[in-house]
Amino acid sequence: MTNRLFLTAATLLFTFAGSICGCGNTSQNTTQTTNTTETMNQSNDPNYETAIFAGGCFWGMQYYFEKAKGVTNTVVGYIGGHTANPTYEQVCSHTSGHYEAIKVTYDTRVTNYEAMARLFFNIHDPSQTDGQGPDLGEQYMSVVFYASDAQKQTAQNLITQLNKKGMKIATQLKPATTFYPAEGYHQHHYDHEGTTPYCHHFVDKFN
Repeated sequence: MTNRLFLTAATLLFTFAGSICGCGNTSQNTTQTTNTTETMNQSNDPNYETAIFAGGCFWGMQYYFEKAKGVTNTVVGYIGGHTANPTYEQVCSHTSGHYEAIKVTYDTRVTNYEAMARLFFNIHDPSQTDGQGPDLGEQYMSVVFYASDAQKQTAQNLITQLNKKGMKIATQLKPATTFYPAEGYHQHHYDHEGTTPYCHHFVDKFN
């Protein structure tokens, strides 16, 4: 009985640790910095727009979005919480209320918001209700943070399409709030590590 209780406790502890730190199991000793803001020309140019999505570990999201046609900049960070300038540790502790997310800047002469939203739905499981893959918890849930009614309507239309295909989409639609760029060591993680995402995979769900 004692051994069984010990194993049960160890399993729960392992599961809990994974749920709060799944995306951050990397060395944090680096002082690497990154450019987390769009260039002045892009931010002032009406040809460039932004989209913000939360869909599990932001490393995997960035891996796919930074390679997408028309995307000119990607930044991973935190959004939707109630603490200003949150740290990764605060987000992991589930006390700040933030989601891990990505802010994507794209050239509207090359692509559009619908293409960005389609990619978002295609690279994660929008039907999972408790996180994404093995990463569980509020910070990993699926959310579209819309900046306009047009973005909201586009996302809703795509959700409707997927629901009609028999999927039960759990993705939430929320108005965009302040986006806080994550620490430098989180930016372009898979590029630096030379590896690929463990819980994000491209699957065309619309065709």
